[in-house]
Amino acid sequence: MTFAYVATLSYTDFSLPAHLRIMTRGKKLTLLPIGFLGASVSVIAASEEGAHSGIATAAETLFHIGPLPVTNSMVTSWVIALALIALIRLAIRRPKLVPTRAQALVESVVQGILDLISPITGKHVAKHAFPLLIALFCFILIQNWSGLLPGVGSLFISEHGEWKEIIRPGNADMNSTIALAIVAMAAWAWFVLRYAGLKYFVSHTFGNKADRREIPLPIYLLLTVIFLGVGVVELISMVFRPVSLSFRLFGNVFGGENLMHSMFGIFKWGLPIPFYFLEILIGVVQALVFTLLVAVYIGLVCNHEEDEHAPGAASH
Repeated sequence: MTFAYVATLSYTDFSLPAHLRIMTRGKKLTLLPIGFLGASVSVIAASEEGAHSGIATAAETLFHIGPLPVTNSMVTSWVIALALIALIRLAIRRPKLVPTRAQALVESVVQGILDLISPITGKHVAKHAFPLLIALFCFILIQNWSGLLPGVGSLFISEHGEWKEIIRPGNADMNSTIALAIVAMAAWAWFVLRYAGLKYFVSHTFGNKADRREIPLPIYLLLTVIFLGVGVVELISMVFRPVSLSFRLFGNVFGGENLMHSMFGIFKWGLPIPFYFLEILIGVVQALVFTLLVAVYIGLVCNHEEDEHAPGAASH
């Protein structure tokens, strides 16, 4: 079947090649430049041959802002972030005593996340860690679901014989998930230093947990060496936390995108529908896993409300 339709693309700081092609799942489109003054092009669908079977591992660069390359995943992330901010601001711009549906939805998410993290991080840290954790959850969730939107992961452009995906889910790019993990772990370090303190952190990680008054001195010294070794192992695990966070999220989202491409390639009518629901579920699970793991990392050091030696328990 042949389709024909027209679209308009705008380019502000770079010129179009003489001949471009754009491909969707199952349809190949040809772009013919008809003018340039920030420039308009006609898009005419051609045929169904040459469908793209999957997405590249690395995000493709679409254009440059000065020396900064702007990739397809960066564009999606920016759009999702701006849309999320705008929607939440609109939902709560005038809070009411009897909430509207939009306000009630935002309040339910906020209260649900707060109730979820409070036992994990400790009540004295939960209200401080809450903005970070709810931002991570909402941003990652919408980014995960963005791959299910029309056009995301399904439009490809060919320049000089090389296929490039125009719109790519942000979390299907390793750079995005690494950035999220680095931000999360930097915040973790700040919470630990602010609400537990460096001295308590070192004691908690490397210190002997046994009571000197209850065991003989030789056994106590042996346990000191053992706990020191455990602390070293724990420190190594802390270093690798950003790796596990970023790889887990990237692997699930990238795998889901390729799964959807494969299902569309096998049979585009009806077959992908169950996998849409699967990706919705995976998106929620991965957002929760990432958020809860960061909360657990914070709580492992800061959640000692009954420990009289924890400075955060007494002063915050």
